[in-house]
Amino acid sequence: MTSTFADRIAAMNAMYRLAAYDTPNVPDDVAGRLVKFKATLMDEVHEVDDIVAMAKSGASKLDVAVAIADLLGDIIVYCRSEALKYGLPLEEVLDVIMDSNESKLGEDGNPIYDQNGKFLKGPNYWKPEPKVRELIARSMSEAG
Repeated sequence: MTSTFADRIAAMNAMYRLAAYDTPNVPDDVAGRLVKFKATLMDEVHEVDDIVAMAKSGASKLDVAVAIADLLGDIIVYCRSEALKYGLPLEEVLDVIMDSNESKLGEDGNPIYDQNGKFLKGPNYWKPEPKVRELIARSMSEAG
């Protein structure tokens, strides 16, 4: 039987005795937990500097690609684990966010970019937060 990524994260959280909830749960100590999450996430983000230095020093493209893959993978695993600690339906939230991103296209159906390559909001853009709110509220009410 093949495990999904979410299943493997749940198993990891259980193995390391980390919190895991099936439904949204915001603990009383949420502020402190978020501060710790940010610190750990920033440690990961600062690894970008090491990869930049590696690339500038002439490291092989393979070594740089492996370092980037490891960095991104670590961040995704860490974020998915954190979502489980709050019982957030992350895959469903990501679907809403992707739908919102797709609503950013211009009138001509083409993406609009800024100077950094970030895509900008087109005329049919809708914010994801209201739909995410509905999703989480529904999950909370179904849990009782």
